[in-house]
Amino acid sequence: MSNIESLKRICTQTRRDILRMVHGAKSGHPGGALGATEYFVALFHEILHYDSKNFQMQGKNEDLFFLSNGHLSAVLYSTLARVGYFSIDELKTFRRLNSRLQGHPSPHEGLPGIRIASGSLGQGMSVAIGSAQAKKLSKDPFLIYSLHGDGELNEGQNWEAILYAGAKKVDNYITTIDYNSQQIDGSTESVMPLGDLKAKFEAFGWYVLQERQGNKLEQVIHSLKVAKTQSGKGKPIVLILHTDMGHGVDFMSGTHHWHGKAPNDEQLEKALFQLPETLGDYSL
Repeated sequence: MSNIESLKRICTQTRRDILRMVHGAKSGHPGGALGATEYFVALFHEILHYDSKNFQMQGKNEDLFFLSNGHLSAVLYSTLARVGYFSIDELKTFRRLNSRLQGHPSPHEGLPGIRIASGSLGQGMSVAIGSAQAKKLSKDPFLIYSLHGDGELNEGQNWEAILYAGAKKVDNYITTIDYNSQQIDGSTESVMPLGDLKAKFEAFGWYVLQERQGNKLEQVIHSLKVAKTQSGKGKPIVLILHTDMGHGVDFMSGTHHWHGKAPNDEQLEKALFQLPETLGDYSL
């Protein structure tokens, strides 16, 4: 089996994890998590340099990732578990009382792989830029990565951070916008149109990549690798990744209705049927 086929199987299993976690908790945000699965698998299995067995909060001498749109926690938790940060069996505790796997990630329980709380939207880019500048000051050659929702760009703090990163030439930073054109109240076009996002980032001094195949694993890996080649060239880097909210499950695909809604028993069974088990599942 080729490596890309193996990673595609991980994508399928990750989607199974997401659905079962949200169903088990009877709450959560499956749509965006399903849509961003290829990004997380590509990033953690092909791009990032890290040591999942020896997590250290400072992140010295390794790449760091910050999830800004924290409601996508289910895909982050599944990914962290399946690359060895903590036990896969812990996924069954998602959003339960006293669990480390809260609905929005938080470091206060000492969860490996989590460095910031990201329940409030719009803050992650500021933290990521600060971390990138800290690495430069300490002559740490590794990179900072972050993920943000398209609807999250309605938050003004993002644009202050975007302006700052371009002005200060924070070129050891690669951010990705998960552009699925959906947010909690409807389409991004109906709620708050983003306009020409590429032109906006370029006007703020960023190097911009667009990938319209955000659910094609090979394309996501390629785009992230291209983004990495642009580091150290005087500009922060952004990948505008066009994805399909709810990807992999036909009745969840392309609609905001599954932004924050848990499937019932029948819906879970139907969804899992479309995603055949590939790696050995856990039991809730």
